[in-house]
Amino acid sequence: MKLLVNFSRGKGRKPIIAQVVRDTGVLINVERALIDSSEGEALIEVPDEQCKLVRDSMANLGANVRILEHGIHHDESECIDCGACISVCPREVFTFDEEWKLNVEEEKCILCGKCIDACPHRALSLPL
Repeated sequence: MKLLVNFSRGKGRKPIIAQVVRDTGVLINVERALIDSSEGEALIEVPDEQCKLVRDSMANLGANVRILEHGIHHDESECIDCGACISVCPREVFTFDEEWKLNVEEEKCILCGKCIDACPHRALSLPL
């Protein structure tokens, strides 16, 4: 399960993810992180059965945590199967099938947004 974690570094520089791994014993895969001196956002993946435990532990440390049920949204009625998204995606979320129709494996998506900017028909959107 993917979780989107937002946190502020206002009161200190506590390593929230490391703290949760230590406290819960759950291994966390960080798929994307944007962190500066005052705040941060991380997209993490945890085992489905441990999702609530990790979410609650991070919330107790002051983080805002959202469970993401879906990755990128693909509007098939707008898509023209041009493949612009394929060339910019860092995780190979998009492929063509044998009939040159676009396939989307949203579970691979790290919500970077590069495909949205590349899509000429605005057929892609983030679940945020």
